Amino acid sequence: MLSDVQWSELGPLVAACGPKAKTPPQDLRRTLSAILCRHENRAKWRAVPKNLSPWWRAAQIFIRWARAGVWERLLSLVQERGVQLGMVTD
Repeated sequence: MLSDVQWSELGPLVAACGPKAKTPPQDLRRTLSAILCRHENRAKWRAVPKNLSPWWRAAQIFIRWARAGVWERLLSLVQERGVQLGMVTD
């Protein structure tokens, strides 16, 4: 799960580049934690721990944001601001 420190840095950036929806996603911090967990572990969506978010919600947000280009904007913003979240991609 994203720590308080990580979320304090990432949350405003997500709000800045996330899609504007009529109904904002429920418990976005937990959903993003589920998405990150799934990718860090190279797991299937259904293997996302239930305490983070329902797997289908995490998958739905991930796919919608991918189609809308949110992940690219978020990555750009994180890199531009030099935010260190302690996560590494290979």
